[in-house]
Amino acid sequence: MDEGCSCNKECSSCKTKHRDEKEYKNLMNRLNRIEGQIRGIKGMVEKEAYCVEILTQVTAIQAALNSFNKVLLSNHIKSCVVDNIRQGNEEVIDELLSTIQKVMK
Repeated sequence: MDEGCSCNKECSSCKTKHRDEKEYKNLMNRLNRIEGQIRGIKGMVEKEAYCVEILTQVTAIQAALNSFNKVLLSNHIKSCVVDNIRQGNEEVIDELLSTIQKVMK
């Protein structure tokens, strides 16, 4: 395995992924914005904002989460999946397909 992805077949929850600084900052910036949006909605509920205004903000958060998922999935395919296939681990394809099905629900 490369140093980016580690796989322990006995413990699938022990997998890790080292991200370069650019990828890490991009993901963290997205998450920080989403976190801020959620805090904003909490404030709207506390201030008894109109339902439609809150729903509009929830829709924006869902779009931001979908965008985050697209970036993360793209990075995963370009690194972890490709590296595993090159090393002969084709089980990663089934894992990818299962992940895509979960994300698309």
